[in-house]
Amino acid sequence: MFYYFYILKSKKNEHLYLGYTPNLKDRLESHNSGKNLATKPNTPYELIFFSGFKNKADALECEKYFKTTAGWRRIHKMLENFLKK
Repeated sequence: MFYYFYILKSKKNEHLYLGYTPNLKDRLESHNSGKNLATKPNTPYELIFFSGFKNKADALECEKYFKTTAGWRRIHKMLENFLKK
């Protein structure tokens, strides 16, 4: 089984959301259906990045890192061309 770290971008206001999940397709559907209170105000979302891990602990550590200041800087550097649009 894989676990995924992912980044979503709101089509409404370009807000970014980071998370992890064992089922990427179901999680995206959950966010876009408004079932998640943290993302409901900014729906709909599009998946702009994901990375797979063989265990949950690594996916959680990845999410934790990217939610730090250094992690946010890294996201903006990694996705610089995409986010400029």
